[in-house]
Amino acid sequence: MYRFVLPCISRTARTIASIGAAAIIGLSSTAPSQAQDERSSGERCLAANLDVSLGAQLPRTAARLRSGAPLKIVAIGSSSTVGLWVLRSAATYPEVMRRELSRLRSNATIEVINSGRVGDTIPNNVARFERDVFAHMPDLVIWQLGTNDVAWGGRPDQGLKRSVVEGVRALKAGSADVVLMDLQYAPQVLASAGYSTMEDIIIDVARQERVGLFSRFALMRNSVSAGVAQSALVTWDGLHNTADGYDCIGRALARAISTSAR
Repeated sequence: MYRFVLPCISRTARTIASIGAAAIIGLSSTAPSQAQDERSSGERCLAANLDVSLGAQLPRTAARLRSGAPLKIVAIGSSSTVGLWVLRSAATYPEVMRRELSRLRSNATIEVINSGRVGDTIPNNVARFERDVFAHMPDLVIWQLGTNDVAWGGRPDQGLKRSVVEGVRALKAGSADVVLMDLQYAPQVLASAGYSTMEDIIIDVARQERVGLFSRFALMRNSVSAGVAQSALVTWDGLHNTADGYDCIGRALARAISTSAR
């Protein structure tokens, strides 16, 4: 398993500046508290998404956690699963998710396998299921999908929806719990013509097949609406997440899994 330690950041300068500004304008009672100032963008993102729900139960996951048996999770997807642009594997959302789930379920043994591949589309994902998902015999599969199918000008249609349905049914046939992860709330996604159709497909399939849906689109949008700068969650390329973005996604997902598995 990877281990990652976030670098310590000096807070003295920010604390002094906050106190000085409040004294100058004479509004110390309305100035942000020190604790609020010190929260990372990832923490503020989490605070804006305390009620994240997967909308489905995870019976196999729940049984493994209850029995104390090892829980194996496979995360399959594209570069968002790989964790493109973060410097260390420990900062990817699957590894952040594993650490947070281990914290929440301290008696559990949890293994996470990252089966992401940069540039993958939905058909590419499905073609890899046998080797990169089923071969690991997972209890839970997180399928991050759809971004590359629309971000480069693609227009999702009913054929693509059938591919998602067939993929979900294949995953369910392997007896694993399934959670779909939708698109990023990011400039390149929002500029694409087909993103809303792709969102609808993912939501419809999750409801139809009664599998979990983790909406990072809603999570990121909620965070921006709550005052978190989009640039704090999305990198320079306008598409992939920053370390804080991956941190929020991984921790929020772990909390939703823990709740759904009760």
